[in-house]
Amino acid sequence: MGHIGVDESGKGDYFGYLVVAAVYVDDNENLLKDMGVRDSKMITDMKIIELDKQIRKTCKYDVVKISPERYNMIYKKFKSLNKLLAWGHARAIENLLGKVDCDLVITDKFGDEKFLREALFEKSKKIKIIQRTKAESDTAVAAASIIARAEFLRTLRQLGRMVGFVLPKGATHVEDAAREISKKYGKDMLSNVAKMHFKITKRL
Repeated sequence: MGHIGVDESGKGDYFGYLVVAAVYVDDNENLLKDMGVRDSKMITDMKIIELDKQIRKTCKYDVVKISPERYNMIYKKFKSLNKLLAWGHARAIENLLGKVDCDLVITDKFGDEKFLREALFEKSKKIKIIQRTKAESDTAVAAASIIARAEFLRTLRQLGRMVGFVLPKGATHVEDAAREISKKYGKDMLSNVAKMHFKITKRL
């Protein structure tokens, strides 16, 4: 019997979407390992884009994309990144359970386990969910981390085109780009491309 792995990308990035992916893996696990599927943090961006295409052809999956604009709205409601993450994970799990018959989900542990349990939708409430640290050692979670990262990179490029320059990844070398956007388009544009609760926004 197969299982679902869930992971996210973009939560530590000031610019860009928060993306959650869920991937169902059954007897195709060895095939994924042979492709080189492992934790996306250990793979180059170029390889991630390539593996993403192969995983999508091989596995059933679901992707939940939360744009910065929507992220900022939901964050105001939840006032907690962990609750927002739990909502994204729960949505991806529920969507994928509409496509596959499965009773086990493995996801990376973030915050208190109750956040995810409280966020679950109807179908998800009936299945076993294991939250653990370093969950990317599981092939399904690793595949989900690759799909999520590839989607994050694609959407970051799209947002970059919108403002007219390449938006940096991460949260350390982003201040210059944020200032440039605020100066050129005003603060409203910044909330369309950045996660506004990061400390950097206050610094600006």
